[in-house]
Amino acid sequence: MNTLRDLDPHSSSGTSRSLLARVQADEPRAWDRLVNLYAPLVLRWCRRSGLQGTDAADVFQQVFQAVVVNVGGFRKERHGDTFRGWLRRITQNKLRDHFRRLGRETRGTGGSSAQQRLAQVPGPEPVEAPITIDIDERSLFARALAQIRAEFAPRTWSAFWQTAVEGRAAKDVADELNMSPGAVRVAKSRVLHRLRQELGDLL
Repeated sequence: MNTLRDLDPHSSSGTSRSLLARVQADEPRAWDRLVNLYAPLVLRWCRRSGLQGTDAADVFQQVFQAVVVNVGGFRKERHGDTFRGWLRRITQNKLRDHFRRLGRETRGTGGSSAQQRLAQVPGPEPVEAPITIDIDERSLFARALAQIRAEFAPRTWSAFWQTAVEGRAAKDVADELNMSPGAVRVAKSRVLHRLRQELGDLL
């Protein structure tokens, strides 16, 4: 039975108008959508490393400043390269910088909490890591779906949601929505295509 898991998060739609392409073209609305997608994820990474309040906000700002400066040069050059992985490396670097600064500010305390936090910052994920949809990717899908939902008629969205997300059979959904099974599958395909177009290489 097909579900949302069938959408390979590492595949590209090949479209020149993916959200990433629009961000690289410096379109203001695309930047807003990108930040809405990834801000919760970056904050989660910061909090997992022990940051709260103003410290998390400072690192968050530094991460997105680096994205603004460098996103034009982001490319998928190797198998396994993803925007999410690139963003995670930037966040890891900014976290390390933050904890190093704290370490300098508390010089002479070799067992300082800053040094302990620095040691806990995870290293980059291996390039050949297995392809899975983890909790972070699920949250990205959820936010991306929320951004495109208004583009579809309620019945189209219901057909997509019940088959792709809930995993129900197209025939059962068709009976409930007074549609043919083929129309249900087309509705599912339309929304998934739009989702791929929106995310492109971002995951």
